[in-house]
Amino acid sequence: MAQLSAQIVSYDEEFKRQVSKLLRACGVPIGIVEGRSLEGAAPDLVVVDIRADASSGMASIERLRAASGTMAIFAVAGAAEPDLILQAMRAGANEFFPWTAGAQTQASRAMEESFHGAVRRTSTRREAANAGAKPPCVTHAFLGAKGGAGTTTVAVNCGVELARLTKRSTIVLDMKACLGEVALFLGVRPRFTVLDAIENLHRLDKDFLKELVAKHKSGLDILAGSEQFDRPAAQDAPAIEELMRVLTRMYDYVIIDAGNVISSCVAATLFSADTIFLVTNPDVPSIRNAQRLVERVRQLGAGSERVKVLVNRASDQLLIGAKQIETALGYGIHHTFPSDYRTVSTALNSGVPLTLSTNSEIAAQFDSFTRQLVGMASSSGGSETKTEVERKRVFLGIF
Repeated sequence: MAQLSAQIVSYDEEFKRQVSKLLRACGVPIGIVEGRSLEGAAPDLVVVDIRADASSGMASIERLRAASGTMAIFAVAGAAEPDLILQAMRAGANEFFPWTAGAQTQASRAMEESFHGAVRRTSTRREAANAGAKPPCVTHAFLGAKGGAGTTTVAVNCGVELARLTKRSTIVLDMKACLGEVALFLGVRPRFTVLDAIENLHRLDKDFLKELVAKHKSGLDILAGSEQFDRPAAQDAPAIEELMRVLTRMYDYVIIDAGNVISSCVAATLFSADTIFLVTNPDVPSIRNAQRLVERVRQLGAGSERVKVLVNRASDQLLIGAKQIETALGYGIHHTFPSDYRTVSTALNSGVPLTLSTNSEIAAQFDSFTRQLVGMASSSGGSETKTEVERKRVFLGIF
């Protein structure tokens, strides 16, 4: 799903905050921009505040409509007055909403549902208009329930497999706090990091980005994690959000190693993700933290319906069953990766991804997982016998 870009025209910072949350709760990836993007493109959707000054708001709507005939313009007023609605429509607004957000009333809920529906229609129209163009970028974020859950391992191997199987442009972005390890896992020594990218956004075109990324032999590009403990920081979140828009325009797949802390910068990447894979281990601390992360995603409005659970390091000695995990988190288990400490450690220490170094069961699972993401049939090399499949089904409690 392509990410929508949205702009909010208002002098009221609290209004901007509430509208941002409302936009991001619509179930589609949305990035908030200030004015035009770095490429000079106008936003897909603009919300104009006409509550306090209707005449100024109408002028803003007219300017926006003159600049773009395809942009979706939402006018937000204090009340649904017929004359005001007519003026807004004549000025060029596509939608009109009376502002009742936060009131916790039936009218407020109706307004929010109507607003969400309008945003989704805008997304659908945009996809239809671009149907004949290049397929939209797909963004997958991997968020760990705790440190050591295996988030980087899963993200890296997924990225390598996507690049290898699809032969399409793929990049992995290392957003792990306090020195990311994506480049280390892949055995490359990057010259530049994500900080170089956000500090040079004004000239971050395709050619400049090629200089910043490290190349892996699988075809995967790597934008390495920061080498500073205190950055990216909260003040870098808008730059990270803009970086995500640049990457989604230049690549077919974007993989995000989000670490296990939802900072402001990590939240900016989650807002743009088509899928948020929550990586957890089958133990009490991991499940407890996973519950909290799911709730935090809901609070942010980052789209909890996009969350999918991955269980890493599963074994026959599990004390917590799959049904218990699913009940605790409120999500079904999307995929399970087996516990294989020796194989994973060997791959990590050698800097060679599992999928390129072994014919192990865990490598086959990464192959199967990635093929599911892109709609490919499972390879014969990664297939399992009927007995093995039935044993895992019984163990996982699926049937």
